[in-house]
Amino acid sequence: MKLKETLNLGKTAFPMRAGLPNKEPQWQQKWEEAGLYQKRQELNANKPSFHLHDGPPYANGNIHLGHALNKISKDIIVRSKSMSGFSAPYVPGWDTHGLPIEQVLAQKGVKRKEMDLAEYLSMCRDYALSQIDKQREDFKRLGVSADWADPYITLTPAYEAAQIRVFGAMADKGYIYRGAKPVYWSWSSESALAEAEIEYHDIESASLYYGNRIKDGKGILDTDTYIVVWTTTPFTITASRGLTVGADIDYLVVRPAGSERQYVIAEALVDSLAAKFSWDSYTVTASYKGSELEFIVTEHPWDKEIEELVILGDHVTLDSGTGIVHTAPSFGEDDYNVGTKYGLEVAVTVNERGLMNDLAGPDFAGQFYDKVLPTVKEKLGDLLLASEVITHSYPFDWRTKKPIIWRAVPQWFASVSDFRQEILSEIEKVDFHPSWGKTRLYNMIRDRGDWVISRQRAWGVPLPIFYAEDGTAIMSKEVTDHVADLVAEHGSAVWWQRDAKELLPEGYSHPGSPNGGFTKETDIMDVWFDSGSSWSGVMQAREGLDYPADLYLEGSDQYRGWFNSSLITSVAVNGRAPYKSLLSQGFVLDGKGEKMSKSKGNIISPNNVAKQYGAEILRLWVTSVDTDNDVRVSMDILGQVSETYRKIRNTLRFLLANTSDFNPQINTVAFADLRPVDKYMVIKFNQLVADIRQAYSAYRFLDIYKAVVNFITVDLSAFYLDFAKDVVYIEAADSKARRQMQTVFYDILVNITKLLTPILPHTAEEIWSYLEFEAEEFVQLSEMPDAQYFADQETILEEWEAFMALRTQAQKALETARSDKIIGKSLEAHLTLYVNEETEALLASLNSDLAQLLIVSQLTVTKEPAPADAVAFENIAFTVEHAHGSVCDRCRRVDETVKDRSYNAFICDSCAHIVEENFPQALDQGFEDK
Repeated sequence: MKLKETLNLGKTAFPMRAGLPNKEPQWQQKWEEAGLYQKRQELNANKPSFHLHDGPPYANGNIHLGHALNKISKDIIVRSKSMSGFSAPYVPGWDTHGLPIEQVLAQKGVKRKEMDLAEYLSMCRDYALSQIDKQREDFKRLGVSADWADPYITLTPAYEAAQIRVFGAMADKGYIYRGAKPVYWSWSSESALAEAEIEYHDIESASLYYGNRIKDGKGILDTDTYIVVWTTTPFTITASRGLTVGADIDYLVVRPAGSERQYVIAEALVDSLAAKFSWDSYTVTASYKGSELEFIVTEHPWDKEIEELVILGDHVTLDSGTGIVHTAPSFGEDDYNVGTKYGLEVAVTVNERGLMNDLAGPDFAGQFYDKVLPTVKEKLGDLLLASEVITHSYPFDWRTKKPIIWRAVPQWFASVSDFRQEILSEIEKVDFHPSWGKTRLYNMIRDRGDWVISRQRAWGVPLPIFYAEDGTAIMSKEVTDHVADLVAEHGSAVWWQRDAKELLPEGYSHPGSPNGGFTKETDIMDVWFDSGSSWSGVMQAREGLDYPADLYLEGSDQYRGWFNSSLITSVAVNGRAPYKSLLSQGFVLDGKGEKMSKSKGNIISPNNVAKQYGAEILRLWVTSVDTDNDVRVSMDILGQVSETYRKIRNTLRFLLANTSDFNPQINTVAFADLRPVDKYMVIKFNQLVADIRQAYSAYRFLDIYKAVVNFITVDLSAFYLDFAKDVVYIEAADSKARRQMQTVFYDILVNITKLLTPILPHTAEEIWSYLEFEAEEFVQLSEMPDAQYFADQETILEEWEAFMALRTQAQKALETARSDKIIGKSLEAHLTLYVNEETEALLASLNSDLAQLLIVSQLTVTKEPAPADAVAFENIAFTVEHAHGSVCDRCRRVDETVKDRSYNAFICDSCAHIVEENFPQALDQGFEDK
C-alpha cells in the first residue's frame, strides 16, 4: 500500500475538459427524446403564469449574433421563471412576409411580374418555411428550450385571419383611412415604407439658391423683385407650388450694387448670403414681417404658367437657407401640411421607380430624380444665385440600403392621432428595462405621424378592402369578418384566387354598386402590421398564454418597430398595451466597437462559435455584457469567457470529486453542528442565492455573472477550497470535520448547479448526471433554491468579514517573507500575530484553527509589542519565520512531531493517529514508499 492511498483524494469521472461542441448536441437530443420542454410545462401547469412573448425574427438566412443574444436572453428568463414557481411557456415565432423574400427570389432570377401570382406566392411561402427550418435548428443548437414543434408563423392561415380581424376592428372604429400625403417612398423597393423601415446615413447633396420673380406683389412688392429660396433636393423644384415664410421673421428687400433686381431675404441671414452670392454691397429698400407677405404670388422659375403662392408656416427657421422655404406638397410632410392648408396643388413629378414623369416637363421626363441637377441648373439660368455641396443625414431604405424620397401617393393609413393620448397613457403603465426606454417610446408615439400600412408588393397579407362602382371603400366589420373566415380556411392566397364578388358575403349589396360591380384592393399590409398583430394571433389565440404578456424583449431598434406597432394595434382594438414590461438590448458590435458587416469581414457566426467553443460560451458571454448598451464580441473576447467557464467548471468538478463518497441522506451535518468557518460559507452562499434570485427577477444577467464569478474565485477558490484540502484530503474519511465540510460542498454544488441551469443548461445537466441522490431526472425539472436565513447571521458575517480583512494582511506578510527567501510555500511558515485586545477577542470568537485557515504550519498570537521588522498594519502586525520541524510526507505541514514510523511512514503525530486508526493493514506490511 502507498502512503497517498491513505488520503481522500477526490475522484470523479466528470471530465476536466468540457468537450462542449460534441457533448451539447448529445444533451439536446436527450432533452428532445425525453420531451423535456413538455414535462416542464406539465410540472408547472397549476402554477402562476409568466408569459414572455417572442418577437418574431425574419425568416431569411442563418441566425447572427444579434439573434443569439436575443434568443439566449429569452431562454435564460423563461428557464429561470420555470424553475421559480411559474408556468412559463415559450412559443417562438417567425415573421415571414415582405420585401426581403421577394428580393431573394429576384436574385435567383424569379420575375414576379412575368409569372402566375399564385405560383409566385407559393415560391415565397416555400422559401420562408425553408428558412424557418434552418433558423430553428440554429436556435436549438444554442440550447434554447421552446415549443419548437408548434411555433407561430405569420404566414399561417389562422394567424393571417387574426391579423385581418385586427384590421377590421380598427377600420370599424374609424382608424383606417386613405390619403395621398407624402410618405417614405423607396424607389428601389417600389413601395411605401414605415418609419421603422428607415435608417439614416450621411450623403452629399447639391444645395441651390435661386429666386422666384414676383408676379402679383399685392401692392407690397414690385415685379422686379425676387424671393430667394434654397433647396437640397433640386428635383423637387419641378413640383414647387409655394414659398413658405415665417410669420414673425423679419425680411429685407435688398438691391445688390449694380443690379436691376431686388431680392427678399431674411434679415438675420442677409450678410452671410451676400458673401455667398458675391455681392460687394447692397442697399436695403424695404423691410417686412413675414405675415405681411402672405398671399403674394410668384412665378415658378421656368414654367411661367405655374404660380407659387407665398404662405405662412411654423416650420421655417433661420438655421440655414434664406428664411424662405420652397414648398412642394408632394415631396415633404411639412410641405404637404402647409400646402393643404392653402389649397396648393399636390404635383407628383416622380414615378414609383424614381424616374421623372411627364408632369415634370419634357426636359425632365424619363430622367432619374437624383441625376437632374444639370437640367435644373440649366432651367434656372440667371435665377441661380449660388450652388454648393453639403453633407447631411438622409433617410435610406433599411433593406436595399438605397436613399428614399418623400412622395405623395394614395396610401392607406392607420390613424395614430385619433387615439394618441390613449397610447401615451398606456405607456405610463408599462415597466421598462432600462428605465430610459419609457421616455424613448413615449416621445416616438407623441411625435409620430399616422402609420402608412399599405405596401405595393405581392408577398403579404392583403388589405381586405373592396371598392364600390362609385369608388367608395368598403371595409365594414361584416365584410372583414367574412374575409377573415375565408383566409382562416384557405390562407391569404384566396384573396388573389377569387374575384371581388366571390370574396364578399353572399348576397352582399352596396348603394355605391347598384349593378353589383365591385373591385378589390391590390396593396398588401405593412409587415409591421403582421408582427404587430401577434398579441391577437398568438397571445389571445393560444390556450395557456396571457394577454397582455408579462414581457416583450427585443433590440433597442424595436422601440420604433415591433414595440411600437404592437402597442398601436393593441390600444386601438382593446384600449390596452399588449405588454406589462419591456426589456430592450443594445446592438452586437465587433471587438473594436464597429458594426458587423460582410464587407468588413468582422461577422462572427453563432454556429462557428458553437463548433469551436460550444454554445455554453455564447450563453455565458450573454450574461457577461451590459445589454443596456451596445455590446462587443470577438473571438478573443469569447476566448476570455471560455477561460471563465473553465474556472467555473473546474471548481464545480472539485466539489463533485470531493463529495463522491458523501451520502446526503446519511452524512449531512446540521447547520448548528458545523464549524464556524463552514457556517460562514453557508451564509455567504445563501447571500449569493438571494442575489441571483433577485437578479433573475430583474433580468440583470450581468449581476449574476459578476456574483457567480466572484463567489467562485474569491469565496471558494481563493479561500474555502484553498485550505479545504487540509481537511477533505487529510482527515479520516468519516471524520466529523470532513463531513462538515462535505455538507457545505454538497449544498453549494447542488444549488449552484440549479442556479446556473438557465445560463449553462448543458453543463448543469452533465453535473446533475453525477448527483445520484437527487430525485429529478434532469436538473431542468428541479426548482430554484430559496435563500435561507440563519440565527446570528449578521454577527457571524461581521466576525468573519473582519477575519477576511486580517487574512488579506497576513497574506501580504507571507508574500514579503517569500520575496525575502525566508519561506517558499506558506506551509513552511511560522506566522506570529501581534494583536491588540480587540483583535485577540475577534480571533478567540472565531473558535477556529487559524493556522489551517491561513495555510501555515505554525501560528502564534501575542499581545507583545511587535518588533521593528514586523509587517505592520493599523491594528495588527506580523512576523514570519521558517516553521520548526520537518515536512510531513502525508499532510505536507512542517511539524516537530514528524518522524519515521515503524511502518515506513515519515509523518506527524496527527497523521499517524489517522493512519493507525483507519489503515491497520498498512501497519503490518508497511508502506511501499513515503
